[in-house]
Amino acid sequence: MKRVLVIDDDDQIRNLISIMLEREGYEVDQLNDGMNAYQQYAAHPYDVVITDIIMPEKEGLETIMEIRHAFPSCKVIAISGGGRISPTDCLAMAKHLGVEYTFPKPFERSALIEAVKQLTESAQSI
Repeated sequence: MKRVLVIDDDDQIRNLISIMLEREGYEVDQLNDGMNAYQQYAAHPYDVVITDIIMPEKEGLETIMEIRHAFPSCKVIAISGGGRISPTDCLAMAKHLGVEYTFPKPFERSALIEAVKQLTESAQSI
């Protein structure tokens, strides 16, 4: 079973993404910020990490850099509703860090599911 880690401080968004992916047959774990993401990934590697960008404690860009530095083959999807800066700017920074897909909030559910499918299928064919 393909595994996905969802990191978002918004409980509703995190739970929505988890339910969507579980219905598609993925095993999903959740974190409410990036503080323990590295330890979680190291203990249980994931096929895909989906992370919000703007979060308290440890935000998404720092989380992405930390995970990608230690696990360069990690596939990452960044999502953002923005904050003090626009979601477009947040996601552009994430794209610069090498994430595979970016989605502004609110996102199309089908597009997010399709992105996860493509990333897990590409990892499987390697």
